[in-house]
Amino acid sequence: MHGALERGEFVAYFQPKQRLADGSIGGAEALVRWIDPVRGLVPPDDFVPYFERNGFIINVDLCVFEQVCALLASWIEQGRQPVPISVNMSRAHLREQDFLTPYEQIRARYGVPASLIEFELTETLVFGDPETFMGVIDLLHARGYRCSLDDFGSGYSSLGTLQNLPIDVLKLDRSFLMSSESGERCKAILDGVVSIADKLAVNVVVEGVETRDQASMLVRMDDRIIAQGFLYSRPVPRDVSDAQFAVGFIEPNERP
Repeated sequence: MHGALERGEFVAYFQPKQRLADGSIGGAEALVRWIDPVRGLVPPDDFVPYFERNGFIINVDLCVFEQVCALLASWIEQGRQPVPISVNMSRAHLREQDFLTPYEQIRARYGVPASLIEFELTETLVFGDPETFMGVIDLLHARGYRCSLDDFGSGYSSLGTLQNLPIDVLKLDRSFLMSSESGERCKAILDGVVSIADKLAVNVVVEGVETRDQASMLVRMDDRIIAQGFLYSRPVPRDVSDAQFAVGFIEPNERP
């Protein structure tokens, strides 16, 4: 794994987030891919859980973060209007009090505004250690970063926790969307979560959007929702993503 890191085999892929209100690209999520010279593209599920256990995920997260800063810096240098990019932060980072220092050093090296970067933190951290979670959000906000609560709805989600979390973005797990297609009760729950987030001035991103019907349903709920999923694009390499953002819009491409 150390050799793979040194050889640059851990590569950031980017999945765009589309604004439903006007169809423009409103951001992207950076996702790690391992491009092995022998095995080819190694699925994240084959290495991320192991790296989470042995702590190497810290190195990988910082590697992806640097690639994100490099992309944002290139847009700024070209005079293009950059959009925020979100990165995943493993809870392994939080074992150290100065966990944010290496991130800040990388960002300073590229001269990228913190406001263009969003850290995604999973809901398991909220329920596992809410005090730590609140402290992390306060620290990130103090440095100018945005924060999102990822995978909401995949585990022990509680609407009551939202009132106490000063997050900027609520990312709804794809299970919310899938459940809403199975009946009116589930759809009403999804609608209610979106409504509550709106009242709390929290932006909503819905993951797993794969069909036009799903996108249309979300527009009817609230056209301020931001959609992320295969309907618009799979995670793609930097060169493809760069071309997508240059256009600023991705034509929906429903899976067969």
